[in-house]
Amino acid sequence: MNDSPSPLSRRKFLRDTAVTAGAAGMLGAMVSRAAAYPTAARSADPTGTALAVATICTDGFSNHHHDPAFRLVPQTGFTNVEFNLWYPDLLTPRYIDSLAERCAASDLRPVSLQGSSFGGEGRNAVIHDVAHKLWFMEQARRLGCRRVKFTGAPRDTHGGIEHVIKVCRELAPAAEAMDVLLLLENHARNVLERPEDYAEIFAAIDSSHVGMCLDTCHFEGAGITLTSVVAQFRDRIQHVDLKDCAAFGKGHQTVVFGEGVTDFDPFLRDLIDGGYTGYLVVEMAWNQPRAPIAANLSAAREMFTPYVRD
Repeated sequence: MNDSPSPLSRRKFLRDTAVTAGAAGMLGAMVSRAAAYPTAARSADPTGTALAVATICTDGFSNHHHDPAFRLVPQTGFTNVEFNLWYPDLLTPRYIDSLAERCAASDLRPVSLQGSSFGGEGRNAVIHDVAHKLWFMEQARRLGCRRVKFTGAPRDTHGGIEHVIKVCRELAPAAEAMDVLLLLENHARNVLERPEDYAEIFAAIDSSHVGMCLDTCHFEGAGITLTSVVAQFRDRIQHVDLKDCAAFGKGHQTVVFGEGVTDFDPFLRDLIDGGYTGYLVVEMAWNQPRAPIAANLSAAREMFTPYVRD
């Protein structure tokens, strides 16, 4: 009996090995280059909890080059900002430099960057996704922050959980070397939706620099209680998105704080009393932000200030 692999199997092995080796070489080169970049002074991480606001609250899902954010956020009392970077012309070194300049001029502090989701298909899917996420990690360093955040692809597409694990396995050593947190945000009807999704990922990726971004509305919209998530993943929650959910278990629909069903107090007290340190990010996610934007954000800041800890 001949147990030697067929020529087709050998070609596949050589192709996959080359792809993996190429990814490893690219990753090493990009980490070395990132280490050599001039970086902004690193913002001190909160020793307790601190509030931040996401630019989706002011810009919506449209590309306004963050002009609304720089106009409105200084009116709200927030200084910590999470920047949503979802369009190609926002992903250039020149644009990142412009963010740094405008933040300095406005007394705003970038604390997190959110990019588009995990996902990809074909032989180069992992390489492409690794390069995309690693670029965000480099730019976070340039801006002086240490958090990058991504959701997953729609459920049962783009390689599913297996793809996310492959990408995170490549990125975890780089995240540790660069001291940047890679945050996986839950999303309804998404590959990152359920507790079992995170359990599978964290069982495969044991890194202090790969963690959960807990989105309150997406978990509640999927019919999952916030306290159960905290109980199961307390040690892996590294970022929190605050949204008020219109109805429990009926899909993701964000409403103005106070108009939904989310009971923030027991969830936040449990999280914070259990040792959570990091940002609580106000993220009212609508295609078009609802007026009065600055007043709504100021009210949200007042609502969540009691949960700030030094």
